[in-house]
Amino acid sequence: MSAADGEAWGGNRQRGGGAGGGGGDGPAAKATPGGLLNRFVRLPPGPGRGGLRVPPARSGHRCVADNANLYVFGGYNPDHRESPLFRELWRYNFATGTWHQMGTEGDMPEELASMSLVLHGNNLLVFGGTGIPFGESNGNEVHVCNVKYKRWAVFNCRGKKPNPIYGQAMTIINGSLYVFGGTTGYIYSTDLHKLDLNTREWMQLKPNNMHCDMPEERYRHEIAHDGQKIYILGGGTSWTAYSLDKIHAYNLETNTWEEIATKPYRKKEFPAARRCHSCVQIKNDVFVCGGYNGDVILGDVWKLSLQTFQWVKLPAVMPEPVYFHCAAVTPAGCMYVHGGVVDILLNRRTGSLFKMWLAVPSLLELSWEKLLGSFPHVANLSRSQLVHLGLTEELIERLK
Repeated sequence: MSAADGEAWGGNRQRGGGAGGGGGDGPAAKATPGGLLNRFVRLPPGPGRGGLRVPPARSGHRCVADNANLYVFGGYNPDHRESPLFRELWRYNFATGTWHQMGTEGDMPEELASMSLVLHGNNLLVFGGTGIPFGESNGNEVHVCNVKYKRWAVFNCRGKKPNPIYGQAMTIINGSLYVFGGTTGYIYSTDLHKLDLNTREWMQLKPNNMHCDMPEERYRHEIAHDGQKIYILGGGTSWTAYSLDKIHAYNLETNTWEEIATKPYRKKEFPAARRCHSCVQIKNDVFVCGGYNGDVILGDVWKLSLQTFQWVKLPAVMPEPVYFHCAAVTPAGCMYVHGGVVDILLNRRTGSLFKMWLAVPSLLELSWEKLLGSFPHVANLSRSQLVHLGLTEELIERLK
């Protein structure tokens, strides 16, 4: 077993707990016109569309969201009867509250754990990841799935590709895909690569820094950006987790790394060091939740401003502390959290799905949720009936 496998996939025998302990919906959630801000709501597992199954419990998967659906790809569960790796793509429709396993064609990736996933228009972009045994079959291709036409293809690229890795983080800035860090299973990386999505050319960026000024090698970190800088949040190795009181930022204009001291919550409190957490971004605010600090599983939620670098601990507490989960945020500001490891001692994973509003929903979103709550069968109406009721094309698309 490689260095990046053992502890991360259930080697350290401590039970979950951590910050927040894992009870309830969180104290002192702030009231909003539509319910509660910063409060987790457990979504019922419910039958999938047509009474079909829902996604089995898993970890190491990834998810993204648009205004209508949550897309969940890949994952791992050694207790699953058919296969420990999930070579499948699921869609959860927000309006109907139903799961649907998408039947797709083409070259779906085979590296299904700790890959990276981003949404670019109607396209899912998947990079890296590992199969089983972890670290023995890693990927370095970019696979694209058009969710409208449900077809996978390999994104043919020029230039020198990154090494086959997993546990890296990636984001899209101004038409380019940036990939940082990751591991081969034995060696951890600080490499930063850029893929121009127009020319399809890979380039490894060589920062103008001394090695001592570079971020530490890591995997299972997260990244955020403000258009000018890429910020590295947490991560670690199989034997360590990096703190969040200081974060590294890569400046795209100067091609240099810098270290930024963040500001504590209430003068002295910083988020615990962590890896295998989740991170979503709304404008210049970044939200970090869950993860593992090498001792316990965490259940807290933190917000970092990329303008002031001030940490704020949100009143929300995850109903079950979790790591190796996935999270995504809708354009309207609602975060969805799915799956992950909830008990290290028993090596137990979950298939639970939670949502939490991170921003006050718009009047449109409040009205939409009210309509769906009052008329749950509205999705069964025909398109012409929905038009007759006065629904816009955008809202109809959310249902159909």
